[in-house]
Amino acid sequence: MQKLDCDIVIVGAGMSGLSAARAATRAGKSVIVLEARDRVGGRTLSKTLDNGVTIDLGGQWVAPTQKRVLALIEEFGLKIFKTYQTGDSIAYLNGEKVRYEGVIPKRDPETDADIENGMALLEELAASIPLEAPWTHPRALELDRQTFADWINANLKTEFGRWVYDRLAPGVFSVEACELSLLHVAFYFGAAGGVDRLTSTDGGGQDSRFQTGAQQLSINLAKELGERIRLEQIVTKIEQDSVGVTVTTEDRKYVARRVIVALPPTLTGRIRYVPALPASRDSLTQRMPMGTALKTMVRYRTPFWRADGLSGLVFTDHDTPQLVYDNSPDDGSCGILLLFTEGIAARKWSEKTAEEREAAAIEVLVKCFGAKATEYEEFIEKYWVDEEFSRGCYAGTMPAGAWTSFGPVLSRPVGHIHWAGTETATCWNGYIEGAIQAGERASLEAITSIDDA
Repeated sequence: MQKLDCDIVIVGAGMSGLSAARAATRAGKSVIVLEARDRVGGRTLSKTLDNGVTIDLGGQWVAPTQKRVLALIEEFGLKIFKTYQTGDSIAYLNGEKVRYEGVIPKRDPETDADIENGMALLEELAASIPLEAPWTHPRALELDRQTFADWINANLKTEFGRWVYDRLAPGVFSVEACELSLLHVAFYFGAAGGVDRLTSTDGGGQDSRFQTGAQQLSINLAKELGERIRLEQIVTKIEQDSVGVTVTTEDRKYVARRVIVALPPTLTGRIRYVPALPASRDSLTQRMPMGTALKTMVRYRTPFWRADGLSGLVFTDHDTPQLVYDNSPDDGSCGILLLFTEGIAARKWSEKTAEEREAAAIEVLVKCFGAKATEYEEFIEKYWVDEEFSRGCYAGTMPAGAWTSFGPVLSRPVGHIHWAGTETATCWNGYIEGAIQAGERASLEAITSIDDA
């Protein structure tokens, strides 16, 4: 074996890779982190607007049960604040605006009961999934052969009930219900502690936000790791022999005892491996596509909708936007509406011009909030599929059949190669919390493997 550059090379400087690096360093191992981008943070990306306010173009929310994220927030002295949700919501459906209380608009007793029953069934299913090994569920094959759309059609009896759950799929996974394994849907909700916990604002997945942006987590971890991080290092090949690995980038090689690949599974398939990966692992990388989401912010001088008794939450039956949140700063110094367009709609609107997308979005906001919605000062959008080293968000998903065929190899090491990334997490999979858990788990595996050698 050639002279070692370090004990562990880590590919990817998102939250998972940085968490793995920190854990390994604190365990006394030497590390080098290779990041293809010119920045750290992965799918977290903060931006300062023209008025000095910071927004998140990527992951942005914190839940009370995300203990690893909360611990880092406390350690780094970062500040979070509750997502604004005071006032009525708006549903803009079939060309009609309706104000209502809560998250899902009430319809009629039959429809409301249908939606509640669907939630109870989905909660029960999510709670039954063995999160460490979903493929071992007693009904794993049955659940994995169904799509979420199959389940919706079988269990929701009303037209509006089916529409609500059809919209749940892109809203959570940024793909359509027909593209998702039911086993994956149940696992994903189970990993967050349930459907209500993941989808709720108060006490749930959208509970709080960062005052200075979620990317500050990665930036602070990077400060601690210092020169161990090498930016603009695109990994092209990973070779391994009986004692270690050689990781090749576009301009040099790094020799180590172990490597942790902290990338979305589909991107791990773009690296060449020598010897080649086992067929099952390579097949997995072909069956975990990234979701598609267009995230847009519209900045106003003030959050004018609050004076009208509105929370800023909007559901629409339009392609863009499908969902709107109040994303204003904690001090209310300006008003910001956050618009989501996801799944098939995001794919379609990505083919339009920026001007067409802006006009369509503002048209819907005017329908919901009135003429003041035209008086915006800044319009910002981020289409994550355009990011070469993400190629989508929020996370990789499992279509029908993938979990039971390839789930066991998702996080299983291949020789001296270990896998991290939020897609391999068993808690808050797809979120920052999951990324941290996965990084720490992969780091422990690599450390143990080195020490046992």
